Amino acid sequence: MPRWGKRRDGPLPQPPRLAAKELLDGPILPTLLSLAWPNALAFSAGTLVAVAETSYIGRLGIEALAAMALVFPLVMLTISLSGAAMAGGVASAIARSLGAGHRERAENLVTHALLIAIFFGLVFMLGMLVGGRQLLEQLGGRGDVLAQATAYSRIYFGGAVLIWLVNVLAGVLRGTGNMKLPSLLIVNSAVIQIILGRTLGLGLGPVPQFGMPGVAMGSLIAATINIGAMCWYLFSGRGGIAPRLHGFRVQWALFADILKVGAVACLSPLQNALTNLVLAHLLAAFGTATLAAYGIGTRLEYVLATIAFSFGIGSVPIIGVAIGAGRIARARLVAWLTGLVAFTVIGAIAGAVALLPDPWISLFIRDTGAYAASRQFLRTVAPFYAFIALASAMYFSSQGAGNVVGPVLAQTARLVFIGLGGWYLLSQEATAESFFALTATSMILLGLLSCAAVAVTRWGPKTDAKR
Repeated sequence: MPRWGKRRDGPLPQPPRLAAKELLDGPILPTLLSLAWPNALAFSAGTLVAVAETSYIGRLGIEALAAMALVFPLVMLTISLSGAAMAGGVASAIARSLGAGHRERAENLVTHALLIAIFFGLVFMLGMLVGGRQLLEQLGGRGDVLAQATAYSRIYFGGAVLIWLVNVLAGVLRGTGNMKLPSLLIVNSAVIQIILGRTLGLGLGPVPQFGMPGVAMGSLIAATINIGAMCWYLFSGRGGIAPRLHGFRVQWALFADILKVGAVACLSPLQNALTNLVLAHLLAAFGTATLAAYGIGTRLEYVLATIAFSFGIGSVPIIGVAIGAGRIARARLVAWLTGLVAFTVIGAIAGAVALLPDPWISLFIRDTGAYAASRQFLRTVAPFYAFIALASAMYFSSQGAGNVVGPVLAQTARLVFIGLGGWYLLSQEATAESFFALTATSMILLGLLSCAAVAVTRWGPKTDAKR
């Protein structure tokens, strides 16, 4: 009988990953770091893709660069929703089931996770194919810029199911404690995407130049290759759990177990995107130099966030297994230690940039006015990126525990704080430096409220033990 057929729960095989027992009983800090470093490598590869794409898209012309700037937030939102949010819910549910010793339930969760990925992928595909051009036009797209952004989005979002599948499959593997395989595949995908995106976008030898649609196609081909690799790994039984197809039946309780974390977690990237839009709108009133300074700051925040995500995602399976096994004290200790590590590491890097901002600024601009505004922004705001890292750690730790409502509400509080604070400062005709201070204060608020949410939220399964 195939390895993904019906079978009784039994001892987990020992594939090349951390076994559930190691996640449950191993020393916390070494285990966390062993799970974090592959993610850091993978996220670094993602940053490299963004830089490389900007480079060769620039060779297509300024309109192509503007088109990519228009569609990129929608691409990143899709990746965040499917990867950091929904995939986190998948990893949490699987880790909790394995921690409770319910392997059969974990395998059924994998199948339900794949159905969720297909459903949301189709929703994104149909939504963007029907209304994508109108949305891009509302975001400011005009003329050739709108045409190129639409051409890219039709290819990319036409394959949205692939993007959702690849990220959810990675979440499945992370739920078992296997961080290395999905991370290595992301690195592999980055290399393929850079090569194919450049080749199909600009043309090479007998390959014609497809422009922006070619760049999008490179992303989808890379995702397809990764899907094939992860499906082979899981269906062959090498992952320790495999999707159950034989005798499969839909169990709404399993959908609920994933979505109670994944669907709520989706609100976090949505609110983060809205927060950035509000801040950009407020700072745009002070001119191009100030807006450019904010853009340089957000680039730094993005880079530092990827490091913080590495620790946060690494905590999900450790906490999930501990929750499933009823080891609540260990789960909370992992959460606080993850927060401390993320706060310390990001705080040290961001603090160094605040003290010596010029090397970072010089990567992007030479304009004197923008340079001065960027120095002021980074010296005011950068030290407090540590609180963003702390909030990220609490967000992912809560995913592992299966209750992410608190950190999401902390994001809501930050958004409201910025909205009300920004309105007040505008009424007082405040300076740009006051808005910088508002931004920094909102980061402190987010970090502290996220910690408070973890401290007061009850952790511990109520129904996880039931299959």
